Amino acid sequence: MRGGARVAASKGVPFSKNPVLAVGLPAWRSRVVLFVLFAAFAALAARALWLQGVSTQFLQKQGEIRYARTLELPATRGKILDRNGQVLASSVPVKAIWAIPDDVLVASKDKIRTLSGLLEMSEGELRGKLDSDRSFVYLKRQVDMDVADQIAKLGIDGIDARKEYKRFYPQGEVMTHVVGFTNVEDVGQESMELAQQKTLVGSTGSRRVIKDRLGHIVEDIGSIHEPHDGKDLTLSVDSKIQYIAFTQLKEAVEKFKAKAGGAVVLDVHTGEVLALANYPSYDPNDRKKLTGAQLRNRVMTDTFEPGSTLKPFTVALALDTGRMRPETRIDTGNGRFTIADRTISDTHAHGVISVADIIMQSSNIGTSKIALSMPAQEMWEMFTKVGFGQQPKFGFPGAVAGRVRPYKSWRPVEQATMSYGNGISVSLIQLARAYLMFARDGDTIPLSFQKLKDAPPGQQVIKPQTARAMRAMLETVVSPTGTAPKAQVAGYRVGGKTGTAYKVENGKYAMPRKYIGSFVGMVPMSAPRFIIAVMIDEPTSGAHYGGQVAAPTFAAVASNALRAMNVTPDSEITEIIIPSNAAEGM
Repeated sequence: MRGGARVAASKGVPFSKNPVLAVGLPAWRSRVVLFVLFAAFAALAARALWLQGVSTQFLQKQGEIRYARTLELPATRGKILDRNGQVLASSVPVKAIWAIPDDVLVASKDKIRTLSGLLEMSEGELRGKLDSDRSFVYLKRQVDMDVADQIAKLGIDGIDARKEYKRFYPQGEVMTHVVGFTNVEDVGQESMELAQQKTLVGSTGSRRVIKDRLGHIVEDIGSIHEPHDGKDLTLSVDSKIQYIAFTQLKEAVEKFKAKAGGAVVLDVHTGEVLALANYPSYDPNDRKKLTGAQLRNRVMTDTFEPGSTLKPFTVALALDTGRMRPETRIDTGNGRFTIADRTISDTHAHGVISVADIIMQSSNIGTSKIALSMPAQEMWEMFTKVGFGQQPKFGFPGAVAGRVRPYKSWRPVEQATMSYGNGISVSLIQLARAYLMFARDGDTIPLSFQKLKDAPPGQQVIKPQTARAMRAMLETVVSPTGTAPKAQVAGYRVGGKTGTAYKVENGKYAMPRKYIGSFVGMVPMSAPRFIIAVMIDEPTSGAHYGGQVAAPTFAAVASNALRAMNVTPDSEITEIIIPSNAAEGM
């Protein structure tokens, strides 16, 4: 071969024509290879242009998903205060413990055992959560800060904490049916926490951070927007009066072995709710064993037949329309009065008595005869004007309307029984509000659960002179000869009305008989300041009349509330006289 090259060279043949360099393949193949290389480089250029130009935002977003996080910055829920600024509900900082299960499973058994103890759960329960196929799982919410710090010191990869808030209620069961509570997400669930959710909750903020694969923050990019805390809420409730009402109600329910009870105290001048108590109650700070009976806000949600507490409205209508006067005489007979096939009875025969005595002695027959002397429509209008059968506008969740049937369907016997509170249903707070008409010289105002600067305008229902006449009658009820001598308060003039009614269950009167005893009154009578209503549900200790079970509770609440608010006494009587043969309060 070398010899051939030398021969070709010696003969003057060009090097490029050397036989050794002769190509044995067709020329088109090289062109194909060249084209393929050119096409590959063109595709790479197009791909680079696509990635760096057209898809830039998408790729950046995908990258951020893998390392950037938006953390929520919780806002502090607004405090709830009583009318004097005492804190009823506030938020305390806590932490939510969360995990990335895949990263935690490499932790030692000792650390897992310690973690389960700090979280107050069994090791099996903890491992059950960590065995989840999810990339994120909460282990426990609302963990105290000191416990969260101990968990952080364990140094377990994949375990982290998030700041949040837990609601704390200093007054516990005393105030719970007014304040309510929130759930683990800080959302109001009951009472004012629910009603004022938008005001209290505020708005959360957020910030961007960069995290490594273990979830640790390695860089803070910056805030997107700052959190704005919720607004504080000042209620109309007075903590001192609330405590008085709750403790006295609890004592009465336990004393008379009742199923439940409710009490409400209103400010006559402004319509503000100064106290609202229910028993049984519950501690909103510990709801592990909460039952439906404890949760029910009976003052707002339970309706009952008011019984004789409704008689003053029937009598007031008769006086206001000029059909009757306090001294008008009514024959109540021998204590039995038959209408069609129904017989209405009194506890004992009263004979011929005045309208004022009908209220004092709580005569069903006398009230029925007064009612039958008036058109049914006028009675219905009276009931609706004071709020019976109307949806309450208290700004409070769960308030019920009660029931007042249309007057066109009333038969005479139904008109008669409604006049003394049977066949009609109301809530305790509706009944208390209705009595404002007597305490305020004939007008009524809306109720408020928030502290007011000015009293709202009133709606006149009856004439002022009618209201004054009714107050005089209601004061006789609490006298030693009335049905509620146990409602007397030393040093103060008191007026009110007892009520005793059969309990209705599933649309029928309960058998054997169950009772609801109630009393609604006002103090002091010279210039009424408070309306206080008390209801005792199913007393079983032997006594069941309103004058026996509810009137003493009224007196205890009134006595303490008057002194707590420094209301000037208006009576020189300091010794309560309760005759041994006192009438039982119907």
